Amino acid sequence: MPSIPPHGYSSIVDRLRTAGCVFAEDEAELLISEADGPARLAAMVERRIAGLPLEHVLGWAEFRGLRFAVDPGVFVPRRRTGFLVGRAAELARPGAVVVDLCCGSGALGAALAAELGRAELYAADIDPAAVRCARRNVAGVGGVACWGDLYDPLPGGLRGRVDVLLANAPYVPTGEIGLLPAEARLHEARVALDGGPDGLDVLRRVAGGAYDWLRPGGSLLFETGERQTAEALRIAAAGGLTARAARSAELGATVVTGTRPIGPARVPRPGGRGSGDGRGGR
Repeated sequence: MPSIPPHGYSSIVDRLRTAGCVFAEDEAELLISEADGPARLAAMVERRIAGLPLEHVLGWAEFRGLRFAVDPGVFVPRRRTGFLVGRAAELARPGAVVVDLCCGSGALGAALAAELGRAELYAADIDPAAVRCARRNVAGVGGVACWGDLYDPLPGGLRGRVDVLLANAPYVPTGEIGLLPAEARLHEARVALDGGPDGLDVLRRVAGGAYDWLRPGGSLLFETGERQTAEALRIAAAGGLTARAARSAELGATVVTGTRPIGPARVPRPGGRGSGDGRGGR
């Protein structure tokens, strides 16, 4: 940590606050603690003032009490998404087979595996930069990160074996991308944000394929917007899953859980908007 005189700390706080950083004091302390010298600190402060997400400046994000690497351009795990991992942890057991689709940095799958103590973890994303980052994060829990579109890169031997399928898929409607904070809009990959016209295109594809990958009793969990909940439940049900939603008012998070029924296979309803076809993916 570089030696920073008191007036230097105050100057950094003032510059961060002027740039619109609400938690300027906390950010200043983090930047100072991570810098290995005055020149590095000055460069980090300038990057933050220029609008880069704090996590991209630091090179890491805190999620579920752990630190995960987050490279420039890679989706930053949100605090609210901890609710999704918490719901998954209630369903899983040590040694569970976990798949983290649309994994971004891989923080969700890695955090769940760490909480379980032992898991067979696979992560996948269509963004090569995200996969490079995820490989570092999942390595610590013995996980594997694969590059490709949704289920395509997963080992075929996982079919019918997955206990928990996490999918932090993009769910922002295309027309609302411009309303996102500049930190996300300008510095995170568009493919990690844009969920199509109603925000649910990628989730349709995820839910449409989940049944074949889950074991009987296994569950798909994904985050969605509160006003999208009814349609998201219908999409999961159309994929042959028993769907339910949970809401955390504190975190402003909504999670849909779709469980593959135990017993004779249930044929999903054909056609319709919940059939699993849609555009794009992660």
